[in-house]
Amino acid sequence: MTLTDGLFIAGLIIVALAAWLFVPTYMMKRAMPKVIEVFRKKNAIGILNAKTLDDLGLGRKALWKRMWGRRDYKPRALDFLVQTGIIQMTDEGKVYLSEMDLAKATWLKLPARLRAQM
Repeated sequence: MTLTDGLFIAGLIIVALAAWLFVPTYMMKRAMPKVIEVFRKKNAIGILNAKTLDDLGLGRKALWKRMWGRRDYKPRALDFLVQTGIIQMTDEGKVYLSEMDLAKATWLKLPARLRAQM
């Protein structure tokens, strides 16, 4: 094996490692506005309009569907939004969008069509 071959293999390993680390994060960030849009379309804004994840269509899919379909990053984005407080949960397990906390989240870059609704 020559030096060029070794550098090529090392480069491939570095690119694969970077993709393994950064692609899921990128895809989750891309799914966050979609999750927020689902909450707005289903009017799950505020504690009085809280809905279950199944009502919103954001529940976990069955193993069979996850195995043969494309990876869905919305559940991961939903978990992150719950951790940050933008999506809040009631005692009954229902969830709702907190517009006030969403407005405070300056780190979340939303498309113009979603920012206009705030």
